[in-house]
Amino acid sequence: MRTLILIGLTVLSTITLTAQNAEERGLQIAKAADQADQGFNSSIVNLKMTLKNKNGQTSERLLITRTLEQTTDGDKSLIVFNSPKDVKGTSTLTFTHKIGADDQWLFLPSIKRVKRISSNNKSGPFVGSEFAYEDLSSQEVEKYSYKFLEEKGSILIVEQDPVDPKSGYTRRIVTYNKDKRYRIEKVEFYDRKNSLLKTLTYGDYKLYKGKFWRALTLHMVNHQSNKETILKFSDYNFEAALADEDFTQVALKRAGQ
Repeated sequence: MRTLILIGLTVLSTITLTAQNAEERGLQIAKAADQADQGFNSSIVNLKMTLKNKNGQTSERLLITRTLEQTTDGDKSLIVFNSPKDVKGTSTLTFTHKIGADDQWLFLPSIKRVKRISSNNKSGPFVGSEFAYEDLSSQEVEKYSYKFLEEKGSILIVEQDPVDPKSGYTRRIVTYNKDKRYRIEKVEFYDRKNSLLKTLTYGDYKLYKGKFWRALTLHMVNHQSNKETILKFSDYNFEAALADEDFTQVALKRAGQ
């Protein structure tokens, strides 16, 4: 009996150790990816958003995104729609936080008002796209718990479970490329029922300043609605020297007018 007990304890210890190692390695990979992208300071980029409905019909929107890197907290971003007419001037300001709910505001030019986006609505669609408002936040290590799943050559697969109970996702399965400074290649999103909801594929990567990988194409497929959203980025500018005053509610309203 003592032998069986010892064997059982040994097996239990091995399982526990493996679980701990999986969590630690998952966290280590996320930190490596975060570290690899530090130091860009700020950026401005143009993008074209293509919406595709379940019947294959498409519509296009033109936007510009400004991003300000933060060292002690999550990044700030400002997204402005330039066309078509029905969404022109619509703008979104996001303050990502390492700990706690993010702050987000939406400017609607039709009523000339800035509206705060409730954390209860963060899983809602961003201006009719397959991206949710929470997808606009920067990727902060503290926002998830981690579990390493698999390694295939240079490809590392990690499960990320959102810490925020109001997230629209139970988990994300993230694919990293460790040979390309841990850049993200794909993200699979699982809904609150733990069913596969969306897949985001990163493509057409380009290296800036010899250090910062940026995907020039993001393709989000909603497996439940059969809708898609494609983002095409162009004209990255890392020399704009943006500052905090470019990311205020006043700046949000001004950008949309």
